[in-house]
This record gives sequence, structure tokens and C-alpha cells, in this order.
Amino acid sequence: MKANDISLGIILLSFFVGAFAYPHVPDMMPTHWNAQGEIDGYMDKFWGLFLLPMISFGIFALFVYIPKYEPRKKNLEAFKDYYQGIVLVTVCFLFYIFVLSILAAFGYNFNMIQMMSPAFAAIFYYMGVALEKTKSNFFVGIRTPWTISDDTVWEKTHKIGGKLFKASGIIALFGAFFKQIAFLLIIAPILAVSAFVFVYSYVEYKKIHKGE
Repeated sequence: MKANDISLGIILLSFFVGAFAYPHVPDMMPTHWNAQGEIDGYMDKFWGLFLLPMISFGIFALFVYIPKYEPRKKNLEAFKDYYQGIVLVTVCFLFYIFVLSILAAFGYNFNMIQMMSPAFAAIFYYMGVALEKTKSNFFVGIRTPWTISDDTVWEKTHKIGGKLFKASGIIALFGAFFKQIAFLLIIAPILAVSAFVFVYSYVEYKKIHKGE
């Protein structure tokens, strides 16, 4: 079974779960949590149960159609399995959040950020794996003016970026054990990595194109 088929199956399952839960949850259900993992926002149960499945389907449809408009189709095809893996991991991530929100609506008490830490860890780590395999394209990867313009810069940036994303995933996992700083363990590493790879790609481009 292909990853896209599994992704679509999970999306359909989320709609069925939402329909099943609809008669049993309050009219207003929790849908937003603050940085301390505490509920601070509610939404009508229709949107609370079906907005995330709709978003998942939208992301899935977008990624299915992206290859049709990618100028570097051969490059995208070269890492097709990892590309579909990104979609699957993203859909699983959203489904996990969806399930947590339903549990919260049923009255289960937990720290949302702490519970989400393993999910963030998984998606960051897989993104790191995928980045190391990603070939130059206009839609997926670390797309800066310098990586897009030079394949060598693209390869170098994605090689180090992949390792740093995996490290960010490992750090995020510790949020499951230290809820007081879980938000920081998730957001700080990924912001630092994003800033670093942006600057790194510029520096590498300048080294290669020195004097131009």
C-alpha cells in the first residue's frame, strides 16, 4: 500500500471519528491551548470536529497536485517516496492533534503541549530524514534564493539541515518529560535551525560564487 493511500485512509477515518463523536461532545469544545498547554479557546463542535480533517484533506490535495506544476519534475520524482512520506507524517500529526482535542472535549485533563511533544519530535525527525534525500525543487525543502540557484548549495544546506532537524526532533521529545519547558524545547531549536540554514545557504553560495 502506498503512503498516499494510507494518508487518504487516515483522513477518511478522521471524518468518521468526527461524525461518531458529534452527538457526544459539548456544543462548544476546546480547540486552542496556550504555551503552558492549558485550554484558552473554544469552538462550535462542528468546526471543532471537522476543521482539522478538512485541513488534512486540503494539504493532501495540495501535495498531490504539486508535482504537476513543479518545473523540476525529475528531481521531485527522485525522492518520491520521501515526498509521500512527508504527506503521511503531516496527516498523522494532524490526526493525533484531532484525537487529543476530542479527548479534551470528553473531559480528559492533560497538558496539551506535553502530549504534543512526541508528535513534534516525530515530524521534526522525519523532516530531517527527508531533507537529506530531497533534490532541488521549488516546493519542498529549504528553499532560499541561494539553494534554488545552485545545486551544490542545495545539497550542502540540506545535508546539514537534515541533521539539525533530526536533532531538533530529539530535543522536542524531552518536552514529554518536562512540561514546564515543553513549549521552549519544541519551538527554540526549530527557530534556531531555520535561521542557521538560511544564513548557511547564503555563506555557501558566496564561497562558490566569490567575486561574482
